[in-house]
Amino acid sequence: MKKTRILTGLVLAVSAFLLTACGSSTKEDTSVKDIQKKGTITVAMNPEFAPFEFKTLVNGKDTIVGSDVELAKAIGKELGVKVKFSSMSFNNVLASLQSGKADIAISGISATEERQKVYDFSTSYYESKNVVIVKKDKLADYTKTTSLKDKSVATQKGTIQENIAKDQLKGAKVVSLVQNGEMINELKNGQVDAVVFEKPIAQAYVDKNSDLAISEIDLKSGDSDAYAVAMPKGSKALKAKIDKVITKLKKDGTLDKQVQEAYDLSVSSAD
Repeated sequence: MKKTRILTGLVLAVSAFLLTACGSSTKEDTSVKDIQKKGTITVAMNPEFAPFEFKTLVNGKDTIVGSDVELAKAIGKELGVKVKFSSMSFNNVLASLQSGKADIAISGISATEERQKVYDFSTSYYESKNVVIVKKDKLADYTKTTSLKDKSVATQKGTIQENIAKDQLKGAKVVSLVQNGEMINELKNGQVDAVVFEKPIAQAYVDKNSDLAISEIDLKSGDSDAYAVAMPKGSKALKAKIDKVITKLKKDGTLDKQVQEAYDLSVSSAD
């Protein structure tokens, strides 16, 4: 009986050790290896955010261009893979990471606390500022956040601007739309009274539409409003690679230069 108890005790001890060892081990991070094995990195984006990503004709072909596109190409080069761009509506961009349809998402995405619970984010690559576009002949009417009380304000569905409008434009009727172009058209047609955009995007639209202007309304920006590259949760190795690329491009001024060049292109391109 004593031997049996001793053996039983040893078996239980060994079993407990193995279970503990298995429980303490973590799943291998293959985020970089998987992409390199495929030879391609798929990037989800909504090409309606000039100068970050937008469509224009290049050699007669409809092509997605912009500073975010150049950033994606730099990431692809660092990983030694080809880059494939997957165009979709903004509210589907992050969802594509969960479904496995995309490896990363670059589309003027703000790394909010809520999003960080579900996705991993790179270090920020651009500090955004949000502004309000109105009709030029209404500039004097809209000078502060309370000016838009009981007025209709368009924002893009699923964006940080949607939350900013709801939080800061007290009393405004926020209208969430899918396409940026639709928002601008509704403003020009009088269906809405204002539109909330990131400043570079707003400036591009204003430069193309002489009847529109950026108002003096001051919208506050938080730390989480900066743009970052999104990726599936647990992509530690991939994040390290992407952070390396962003740090280098920010340090040597390449990112700022690319944003300016993309802005110039967006202004010269036809709507």
